[in-house]
Amino acid sequence: QVRLVESGGGLVQPGGSLSLSCAASGLSFHNYFMGWLRQAPGKAREFVAGIGRNGDTTDYADSVAGRFTISRDNAKSTMYLQMNSLKPDDTAVYYCVARRFEPVKDTSVNYWGQGAQVTVSS
Repeated sequence: QVRLVESGGGLVQPGGSLSLSCAASGLSFHNYFMGWLRQAPGKAREFVAGIGRNGDTTDYADSVAGRFTISRDNAKSTMYLQMNSLKPDDTAVYYCVARRFEPVKDTSVNYWGQGAQVTVSS
């Protein structure tokens, strides 16, 4: 059974930083493209960031480029999202996702985590 478990969400003030982790099990982690999607209240789920199977390629939504950094550690079957200079618009549930044969670009993925709440507010 495939499991993607996010951790590290919480409440942070505008301009602050937060780091998310995603621990994967039940799949050959190094064979999967990984990524983060998010869903803000009343909005559709959207792409945040994606990373190649070896961690050699990364992609970001324009709204987070330069502020967020995605990374992975295949030895630990874990993916990370470092979020800096957070804004209230970043408030959302963040989902860890995995896709087998192509980079994560949208909601067309094979597996989802349960989500982690990130709230940016003063």
